[in-house]
Amino acid sequence: MAALCECGVVAVIRAQSTAQLCDITEALLAGGVVGVEVTMSTPKAISGIEMLADKYGDRAVIGVGTVLDGATCTAAIHAGAQFILSPCFIPEVVATAKRYSKIAVPGAFTPTEILNAWSNGADVVKVFPSTMLGPGYFRDILAPLPQLRLTPTGGVDAKNAGEWIKAGAVFVGAGSSLVGKEALAKSDWAGIAANAKAFVEAVRGARGK
Repeated sequence: MAALCECGVVAVIRAQSTAQLCDITEALLAGGVVGVEVTMSTPKAISGIEMLADKYGDRAVIGVGTVLDGATCTAAIHAGAQFILSPCFIPEVVATAKRYSKIAVPGAFTPTEILNAWSNGADVVKVFPSTMLGPGYFRDILAPLPQLRLTPTGGVDAKNAGEWIKAGAVFVGAGSSLVGKEALAKSDWAGIAANAKAFVEAVRGARGK
């Protein structure tokens, strides 16, 4: 958790194959991003997580995304996932993550959903989709509920990442704006590294570092 929050950025990877994962991770690390989320939409995602955990576990924090059931959560944890993300709050997924002392990041949208997820064991609540909400939503939520730890996913890019941090996000989740389909298609690892650096610098700037 400390490493994710210190970096302030989690890369949401929807790779076309596990063969790309090492190159993507190398590029992200070169740019300073240590949070690597492999979504379950990636072909053979579990084996990909195991590969990354074995190779980069001492340099990166490997996690799994789009987890919808306890069995998938368990498999990912056994493969080496350190944090578990879901698009919504699924009690058995959070319970499984907590059973293995891993970081649970369920998704929620409304204040009631967010507080419910937090009250039922979330370490961080992923506000999703945050595309139409904007950083002001975090300020509004955290004013009466300052104990929450929130992260936005959806619509986050290098230009607005700092605003989310200033609004109270503990870290931001970035998908296509960080690891884009075009970059993956062209194997543009230098471009991904540059994107990662821009995100990290935006977070640091927002924190006054």
